[in-house]
Amino acid sequence: MSRKRTSFGMRWLRAVAIVIAVLAGIGLWKRPDDALRVATASVSHALCSGVFVSGLAPDRVYAENVAADRGLALLLPGLRYSVDRVNRRIGTEWHGAFSSVSTYYPAYGCALAGQEPDANTLQAARDAAGPAETEAVVAAADAKIREALARAFAEPATGPRRNVHAIVVLHDGTLVAEQYADGFGPDTPQLGYSVSKSIVHALVGILVGQGRLDIHAAAPVPEWKDPADPRHRITLDDLMRMTSGLALTEDDSGFDPVSIMLFRMRDMASYAAHARLRAQPGRTWEYSSGNTLIVAGVVRDTIGDGAAGLIRFAHTELFDPIGMHHVLMEFDGAQTLIGSTRIYASARDWARFGQLYLDGGIAKDRRILPQGWDGYAGSPTLESPYGAGFWTNVRTAADTHDRIEGMPPGAYFASGKDGQRIVIVPSKRLVIVRLGATVDPPNFDIRGLVRLVADVSAALDQGAEKPAATPTQKALRSHTAVASSAAP
Repeated sequence: MSRKRTSFGMRWLRAVAIVIAVLAGIGLWKRPDDALRVATASVSHALCSGVFVSGLAPDRVYAENVAADRGLALLLPGLRYSVDRVNRRIGTEWHGAFSSVSTYYPAYGCALAGQEPDANTLQAARDAAGPAETEAVVAAADAKIREALARAFAEPATGPRRNVHAIVVLHDGTLVAEQYADGFGPDTPQLGYSVSKSIVHALVGILVGQGRLDIHAAAPVPEWKDPADPRHRITLDDLMRMTSGLALTEDDSGFDPVSIMLFRMRDMASYAAHARLRAQPGRTWEYSSGNTLIVAGVVRDTIGDGAAGLIRFAHTELFDPIGMHHVLMEFDGAQTLIGSTRIYASARDWARFGQLYLDGGIAKDRRILPQGWDGYAGSPTLESPYGAGFWTNVRTAADTHDRIEGMPPGAYFASGKDGQRIVIVPSKRLVIVRLGATVDPPNFDIRGLVRLVADVSAALDQGAEKPAATPTQKALRSHTAVASSAAP
């Protein structure tokens, strides 16, 4: 019986190999082997992140992040993973023919083969590691806010599970409520996915404030340095607003350029920068992580000293001044920050980041971001729901694009896969962080998020009781700042 299964498996794999060879021979770019390698790499990395960075059980991570993903449904019967706790590795294979390994490095994160960090990077990551949170979870003093969080955590009767992992609420810079799922707490680093793009936006802002970058000048990308290259006209503003016009479709199919970039390429920024131009820069909007990787390459080159230099810069200029002590950043094989998707932080740290923007880029009387950078983040791009590094519900007089119904009109938010969100509501002096594993594309429980923001806002409007400030709450509080809506 075993020999029969083995014989069938070999015939099946030979058939797959023949199909791959035929497709490659006739020049089709949608190669099944690329998609299968993307799939095993993405599973290895998701499991490595959940198990070794966030400290969860492998079966839980697999159930929440892999088995629930409908895009992987056809592959699940042949998908197998293994956990090597001694070497801190996760291996994934599909029918034994396609395999990937992701390895965990303390204080750094996970890396696929070909992306391993060097000794200088690991030392910089260890040096940057901050103190643990010492105070217990802060429960809401107000019953209506407690109810709002309970509703957000509750699983729906039908449809995809929410799997909410953490919610943190700041009002006027004070931590008024937080709640965590089992296995999570104030110290747990959680992967931000595309919330990471907002960190890149902040790093660019710091360099702009230092006079080292100009977002409206031609982006200093080596592949575009020839003035005759039509991509030479692309600016950092175009890249952060997703209006570069580059052919960098992102549809998570495993065949698209962004999937190939993130899971198959050693030098992601260079791969993205080699994309052809298919639309005039600044004229059309298309969301793509490839744009962010190009920006991350510019940030790397501007700061210097590769990944180690960027880790030191980010902590000195951004994370440490605002109290983000549980941040991990992953880099590609060319030491470019994978700023599209691979930054971790605790829920409190993500809230501290949102508070920085709410306070106009000032924390503890120190200007971190240039004046107006917060307004630039939320200012609409063309007729899209996107700003620059953030999604936006801000409207302009000429804006015809539908916004998110029920979300405050001046709100803007960082948003990532599976429902990672930092919502900033200037009119309410409110920051809400919501993290989880809501595998429900494309909106990842946006309705639940809208309800959460509305419920908390209503409770605050009705005079929700504010707890006496504890040391943790005081540490989360940024000092006064003047917000500006003008783009720099």
